[in-house]
Amino acid sequence: MRTVIFDLDGTLADTSGDLLVAANHCFRQMGHGDVLVHGQDAAVALRGGRMMLTHGLKRLGAYDEETVNAYYPVLLDAYAQAIDTHTTFYPGALQAVEALKAAGYGVGICTNKPEALAELLMTRLGARALFGSLVGADTLPVRKPDPAPLREAARRAGGHPDHCILVGDSDTDRNTARAAGVPSILVTFGPSGDDMAALQPEALLHHFDDLPAIVAELVSAAV
Repeated sequence: MRTVIFDLDGTLADTSGDLLVAANHCFRQMGHGDVLVHGQDAAVALRGGRMMLTHGLKRLGAYDEETVNAYYPVLLDAYAQAIDTHTTFYPGALQAVEALKAAGYGVGICTNKPEALAELLMTRLGARALFGSLVGADTLPVRKPDPAPLREAARRAGGHPDHCILVGDSDTDRNTARAAGVPSILVTFGPSGDDMAALQPEALLHHFDDLPAIVAELVSAAV
């Protein structure tokens, strides 16, 4: 079976709002108030908790690696407490997943979000059962852009790791697919969408309605 593996944050769902709330919770505990701005800092949020803490502290002129390390668990706990308040799937995402499954593809998730948080989020959003696999940042000893998590997600979704496609939204996803020797499709509707073409993926995705046809075209080209 061929598989289509999805990144989560910034690809399947806009998780930036809840991530920013969790980061600002940390900054308030430090005595700085809210440092990151909804909308403006969405791209930073989608790069993960450590990046948000680092970016915010540098904005304050107070960056310190020990502070990032100390508050990262605080951020994760705050995020877990309100993980799906603002998060929504991008338009057409779940319908595209259903269409791919109906066409005979296995589908899975490969994310650099901690596995437990990814499982919690997908369950809260009522969509976990749609995916045959979910591999997180700590599922294996390595994380993206190492190709091992992508290959494991493909295997767990019932496919061969050499015959998968990764749908993502970042240079990390592009580099992961390249390292695995498989195609990548990068979405253009996230906060970093304008930068995706420069990464030269095998395809760009402007709306999830187009995904089944793009996947079919890439598979045909590989035969």
